[in-house]
Amino acid sequence: MIGRGAVVVVVGAGIGGVAAIGARIAAIEQRVQSLQASSTTGAAGTTGVAGLAGASLPAGTGAASATGTTFATALADQVAAQGLPAVGGLSSEQVGNAAAVVAAGRAKGLSLRDQAIGVMTALGESSLRVLDRGDVAGPDSRGLFQQRDNGAWGTYADRMDPTRSATSFFTALERVDGREAMTPTAVAHAVQRNADPQHYQRYWDEAVTLVSRLTGAPAASIRA
Repeated sequence: MIGRGAVVVVVGAGIGGVAAIGARIAAIEQRVQSLQASSTTGAAGTTGVAGLAGASLPAGTGAASATGTTFATALADQVAAQGLPAVGGLSSEQVGNAAAVVAAGRAKGLSLRDQAIGVMTALGESSLRVLDRGDVAGPDSRGLFQQRDNGAWGTYADRMDPTRSATSFFTALERVDGREAMTPTAVAHAVQRNADPQHYQRYWDEAVTLVSRLTGAPAASIRA
């Protein structure tokens, strides 16, 4: 599993900036809902990421090329154009992926805490990057959540799409009984089955800060 221990330092923004961010996330949420209602895969999943800008990604970034530098660059350009928050230590691609995770959780009606658990997990698994590689423990792992090629997480295209992979993660998280009384890392472990149940704990504060920055919600309400 791939992680990063960087501490997030948030660049301040005004109330208007928070409202704009909320509008961006609401747009992503609407796209998630439309994807859930559709049986189309592949290119439709890539378009879900483009929902950050409410438009299609540039030519050449469809399902067939949705991995690697081309897709990452296109997503970064879309995020930068939409004015998502600047977060010290994170690229625009990483912030955009975090926004996609938050929106997927919101679309499923999950709490801010659950949304932060999703961001925490993606931080711990991939540093919020769509990785087209696994590790020694899981060479077939792919995407933000390093989901395995075992049939439980959809197709390769699904696992490589931030919106679809986050939705799969949250679908599994919803089946974790009593998660409100569990520690965040225990909830993530129940979904991911990491070799170290405490692996994700180091990313919790970072995830809370990032979700607070994206949604405008106080950190205390996210931790509750």
